[in-house]
Amino acid sequence: MAWSIADVARMSGVTSRTLRHYDEIGLLPPAWIGSNGHRHYEEADLLRLQQILLMRELGLGLREIQEVLDNQVDQLAALREHHRRLLAERDRLETLARTVGRTIAALEEGRDDSDMARINRPENLFEGFEPGHHEAEARERWPEQWEQSRQAVAGMTADGMERWQREATAQLIRMAEFMVAGTPVADPAVQAEVDAHYQGVCRFWTPCAAAYRGLGQTYLDDPGFRANFDRIAEGLAAYQRDAMAVYADARLS
Repeated sequence: MAWSIADVARMSGVTSRTLRHYDEIGLLPPAWIGSNGHRHYEEADLLRLQQILLMRELGLGLREIQEVLDNQVDQLAALREHHRRLLAERDRLETLARTVGRTIAALEEGRDDSDMARINRPENLFEGFEPGHHEAEARERWPEQWEQSRQAVAGMTADGMERWQREATAQLIRMAEFMVAGTPVADPAVQAEVDAHYQGVCRFWTPCAAAYRGLGQTYLDDPGFRANFDRIAEGLAAYQRDAMAVYADARLS
């Protein structure tokens, strides 16, 4: 049995444009192409696409995925390894969810105090985080910006990195509070938070309006980024994206 590119796109959630790109780079050629130029995929191709998506979820870039698939001998053994890594990622995300839950509880308990005075064990803020989790993705998609970011991170002290992580965590929670309260993304208070986010990004690289909008879209489109946002509050990735788009249009265009 064979499926059209439209069928595969509908089943997998991968756009037809992405499937055509995978064909063009040799990552996922169709089983055959009809006389009308339409691509058709068979069961083996669907299994290969599943592996591609699994490895994307695990943070691998397209070049790395191509190398893995080209050198793969035993498909079942490879799936078992993907399964093991997915279970490990599930455990990591559960740890992140507990970390953020503790932070929210601590902030709610001491809302009237200074921000950090109500965190009894600040090291708990960072349990489960992996700063390099999306490094391969960023290096592949934005090589120049990735190099600027890498140099900036290399120049940060341990205390500086801890402060940045602390600020980023608190900032996400504040954005979630705005979203839950129904505050419009164009509200000055929300835009002030976005400005703080932009200034934080500028520590590593300086995005133009289009790049900053693109970064916000990545937060929503990338499964890893979206999961981290939405584990703080469902819908936060979209809210952050929309707020960043308003900021880009108003302040960076």
